[in-house]
Amino acid sequence: MSNQNIHQFHIPVLGVGFSVDSALKVAKYGVASVASLVDDTLMENFRKYYLELNDKHYVAIDVKEEDSRAKRTTAYLNMMNEMVNEQIEEVKSSEFFTGSEITKYFEMLSDSSELKIKYTEMLNCNDENEKNTLQNYLRDNVKAGSIDVNIMTKLDKANYDKGELLPVEHNDAHAALRGYANSELESTIVFSAGMNPRLYGYIENFKDFFPNSIGEIRKKIAIKVSDYRSALIQGKFLAKKGLWVSEYRIESGLNCGGHAFATDGLLMGPILEEFKKRKDELITTVKEILEQAFEKKEIVTDLANLDCDINVQGGVGTVEEQNFLIKYYGVKSVGWGTPFLLVPEATNVDEVTLGQLSDAKEKDLYLSKVSPLGVPFNNLRQNGKDAEKLELAEAGKPGSPCPKKFLVSNSEFADKPLCTASITYLNKKIKEIKETLDEVDFKREYEKLIDKTCLCVGLSAAALSNKGIVIPKQSTAVSICPGPNMAYFSKIVSFKEMVDHIYGRVNIMTDASRPNFFIKELKLYIEYLADKIEESVEPLSQKTEAWINTFSKNLLEGIEYYKTLIPNLSEESENMKARFLEELEALEEGLSVLVCEAA
Repeated sequence: MSNQNIHQFHIPVLGVGFSVDSALKVAKYGVASVASLVDDTLMENFRKYYLELNDKHYVAIDVKEEDSRAKRTTAYLNMMNEMVNEQIEEVKSSEFFTGSEITKYFEMLSDSSELKIKYTEMLNCNDENEKNTLQNYLRDNVKAGSIDVNIMTKLDKANYDKGELLPVEHNDAHAALRGYANSELESTIVFSAGMNPRLYGYIENFKDFFPNSIGEIRKKIAIKVSDYRSALIQGKFLAKKGLWVSEYRIESGLNCGGHAFATDGLLMGPILEEFKKRKDELITTVKEILEQAFEKKEIVTDLANLDCDINVQGGVGTVEEQNFLIKYYGVKSVGWGTPFLLVPEATNVDEVTLGQLSDAKEKDLYLSKVSPLGVPFNNLRQNGKDAEKLELAEAGKPGSPCPKKFLVSNSEFADKPLCTASITYLNKKIKEIKETLDEVDFKREYEKLIDKTCLCVGLSAAALSNKGIVIPKQSTAVSICPGPNMAYFSKIVSFKEMVDHIYGRVNIMTDASRPNFFIKELKLYIEYLADKIEESVEPLSQKTEAWINTFSKNLLEGIEYYKTLIPNLSEESENMKARFLEELEALEEGLSVLVCEAA
């Protein structure tokens, strides 16, 4: 039984710091979680915190040490691996009584899982010898949830030493990858934000990503994708290098947290349908290329044992939705991200922001332009970091210091890229537009410029605050990036309560008017299209007009697909099916009006 299949859900990566140590909280209950590898300084701070908390010896890895980013990453992941293994041994050695760790472990499982059925059988067993046999079996099958990691492929800044450009393997993403590859973990690395050919090529340097003679892979590759075409392109690219993609993780383009990579109107349902119909084709096509690469590399393995899972995340909020995804589309695991921000036992959110999240309604959650990367970013209105940046601007000091430089991307004013939220960039850019624009245009462009937020510091601030870690001269203001689904969850809950909600044993959702997640995503895409049309310069260019036509055509095809899907929504009540159709038709009408007005 592999770690990732113990539960039917996983906790995706949540910002930089919100899930960086989630494995230390949830892996002992068999739950997989994903930690970001963006911030090696945060990982080093956490390694110091946890080692000292557990009376273990801490030896610092100084930032000036050669290859410090990779070394810090390896050291942190090894510490988590060691601590989780210790926790699992403690779970196994605990007794089966109310409130014990081993009891919690099995009580949290889905009621339909084989282990949960065995556990129930043990509880109801009256024969002492048989009961002991069942308990031993259960202990032997206690497995840790996978300690997975994430690399956002776009964050691959080049680095320098004494003014000299370092080789590409010292780029940010390359060093993070090396740090993971050199760790003791047996888990999955999730690549997100699109293909980085140079980074993907670098994976070849590490043997743990290749299968052994029977097809087992110590470090598996998962790729976060928005559609089938992207999965096929990236799967084939990696297969040519002898690298197998063990999981394609489909994420909603807009109904998710963090950076939002919108599709051209392709909706989750039709995307999943294509994966369902063409999964065998995908696996066969990629394995044919892989086999040729193995011959060249002289790798001997059992190709039949190389599994490939299709998983999904983004906006899921009920047991009915989860069960439908598993039963109808055949996904192995469903990602629950945003709701876990309301679970202090699983993630790092400070008390003030927790209060804001629990009070948040639809109007408080929006797709913003605050990211220095220029990618739409799901945001919470009036979060601490946004309030801070406005205060600085009003005081005549727009921008933030740039101590971490993970999001530097603009080369307008220097050979070394700058972050568009930094003081340096904003001072230069504001001076430039002041000299070239009239007062009205200057004001408009100025407001856009100062909207950018320092996410490097903001997305790790809550994690540091919760641990009482103070970084001299560093802002403690918090950025947070919940998905739109947060509007329907308004209770701060325990880890067990959230798991019980996921499996339908309790209901913690506070807004009964919440639409089905397919409907919510469609609504978000129509709003996205409306915003793009409003921003467009009239008369529309041929390129813009063609994009609008493609986008709206994909949405309309998605709506037709959902109409045919309704009879298959076997997990939903007849009332919910009727509501689904009613909302679908209302959105279709609104889309038609929007497109006609834009024409």
